[in-house]
Amino acid sequence: MNATHDIGHPHTTRTFRAVKLLLGAYTAVSVLMLGAVYLLRGHHGMVNDSVWSRCTIVAATSPVLLWLARRAADGSSRAYRRLRVVSGVLVLVITVIITLPAFPAWVRVEQAGCGLLLLGVVALVNGRRLRTLFDAR
Repeated sequence: MNATHDIGHPHTTRTFRAVKLLLGAYTAVSVLMLGAVYLLRGHHGMVNDSVWSRCTIVAATSPVLLWLARRAADGSSRAYRRLRVVSGVLVLVITVIITLPAFPAWVRVEQAGCGLLLLGVVALVNGRRLRTLFDAR
């Protein structure tokens, strides 16, 4: 493995920093969304059981993605593979969510924003540099 495919290489470090920043924003938005859902709980046209379920699950699981990114940045191939798979699956799930009428428009807009953050993660973790680095391990 050459130096440009080292976990400590500056390009790799920058890539993982960007991944962690995007996932930190995704986590923050998810937690803020759960707070908004709680505050709007009395408005049944804005908050239904589907909204509660989705927002609770996302807020509870988003820190797991951040943890996987940290572990991958430390060189864990298993964490890297899981991060690749889970982030890609979540983009697909969000794509479906924003098309469902069970969710109010404001939730679909928030989910679209989360989807864009995760799309950035998917692009970075599936980039040639990280794939080559982890395939060589």
